[in-house]
Amino acid sequence: MKIIFHAIFLLMFLFTAVFSPAEAKDAAAPPVPKISTGGAGFHYSLSVLYTLSDKPDEAIRELEETLRLDSSAVWLTKDIASLYMAKGDADKAIGLCLQALKDHPDDVDIRMLLGSFFMSSGKYEAASGEYKRVVELNPKNTGALFYLGLNLAEIKKFAEAETSFRKLLKVEPENFMGHFYLAKVLAEMKRYDEAESEFKKVLALNPKSESIMIDLAMLYEKQGKMLSAIEIYRKIVDLSPHNVRVLLKLGHLYLQQEQYDDAQSAFTAILKFDPANREAQTALGLLALEQGNHEQAIAKLVPLLKESPTDSSLLYLLGAAYGESGDYRKAIETMEKIPPSSGQFIETRIRLAAILKKQGKTQKAIASLKDAIKSKKDASGLYAFLASVYGDEQKYPEAEAVLREGMEVNPASTELYFNLGVLFEKTNRFEESIKAMRKVLEFDPDHPEALNFIGYMYADRGLNLDEAEQMIRRALVLRPQNGYMIDSLGWVLFRKNQFAEAIRYLKEAASLLPEDAAIIEHLGDVYLQSGAIPEAAETYKKALQLNPGDEKLKQKAADLKGK
Repeated sequence: MKIIFHAIFLLMFLFTAVFSPAEAKDAAAPPVPKISTGGAGFHYSLSVLYTLSDKPDEAIRELEETLRLDSSAVWLTKDIASLYMAKGDADKAIGLCLQALKDHPDDVDIRMLLGSFFMSSGKYEAASGEYKRVVELNPKNTGALFYLGLNLAEIKKFAEAETSFRKLLKVEPENFMGHFYLAKVLAEMKRYDEAESEFKKVLALNPKSESIMIDLAMLYEKQGKMLSAIEIYRKIVDLSPHNVRVLLKLGHLYLQQEQYDDAQSAFTAILKFDPANREAQTALGLLALEQGNHEQAIAKLVPLLKESPTDSSLLYLLGAAYGESGDYRKAIETMEKIPPSSGQFIETRIRLAAILKKQGKTQKAIASLKDAIKSKKDASGLYAFLASVYGDEQKYPEAEAVLREGMEVNPASTELYFNLGVLFEKTNRFEESIKAMRKVLEFDPDHPEALNFIGYMYADRGLNLDEAEQMIRRALVLRPQNGYMIDSLGWVLFRKNQFAEAIRYLKEAASLLPEDAAIIEHLGDVYLQSGAIPEAAETYKKALQLNPGDEKLKQKAADLKGK
């Protein structure tokens, strides 16, 4: 009885929450059981008593006898099927509905119920078929349109799901769940601006919904709009100051943005009402590490590790802190405790190799990475870092061989193809570099770094400038606050002789990355070509201060002295 009640209550709740009362007017009224002094009426009465007594088997038996005696009471099929479903016998429930539809193919209620059974059983294609048939019978059935959209989204038919949700919203423009799932589908299709618009419509209907705010913030994160995500998370904290999940998210975003004081405040706020929160304590250790306070990081992490000596995350962070403080022995000793089964193993082995390389022990670093690969043959990151070690030693054939070895195990690895493209660029194999990067885009058409790489490579050589601009702009949709990609856009516009626009973007890139001499040099080049000689001279001077050993830059600055 409890299971049945819960299932019925859940369905009632979903339909009440999603669909307006107006829809009830279009639906057929539920049939009233025909109770008589004996026969069908007697067995139906018994079924009700058994249902109330939480005896589903007996209830089913009596309902089946009722239907046998009164075959016109087809509505009983739904009750029987629902009881079978509540018992966990999905095949029997589905079979009953399919049998009933042979005689009553246009019964919307049975098709809706059958769709829900298919959906609960993970048979999303079959569920979609039932809801489509209901929509054919009644194009304004918002319940069918909603669940059709859900099922189509589940099988990744996002365009069809979008169509279904939009039809629903034509019937009910303020349908909360319709806008919500339409936003989800649009986000899956990477139509982020439209998804954002739908999430905002949902929030307008329910302005204090923290779950919707979180979805919107996560959408901003997907796009690289971290400042917008932070703004949303702060609104949630204003509404719920003790929301640990959001405070942690906010703290880590502040860390990414190097807003260390704000990160400290977020993590400390958690400890005020939850002093034993290990994630917040660990985050404060990470924060100290990010700020370069290595001794403070060690002091925070050591006690935590004593409580959980096998915690791989803590071992990794403490090892990193020892490494950054120059205590390489303790760093290696700590991180070597992380087993291959740990999720931190790959990152740890890469950091260990970096420490060995820093110590001048390149061969040991190579051996360590090769040994790690034996344990994790499918780890693209290990192959990529080993290739970079070889590359730094200018052992380019060995680097290429390692990347190709990794590709044999991971033939669709964007990381390995991307690194191969970078390697080819270093060794002046331009065409092969572009080919490797295009392979990355075959696997991931929205890979922002590959889009930017190809765009910049073309811009730098004055080739395919329209395609280069298009690719860089696509990358910027995904990473709108990335200074390097903004620099690339400025550079391609410069190559297209659009000097004013180029200067605007390059100034923005320089403001985001004020320590990058190459970006500032680019700005100087555009000033020079546009005839702004004093600005060019001043800009080259700034770039030279950041990179005083660059002979080419020295010459550019010298050529403009006194002009």
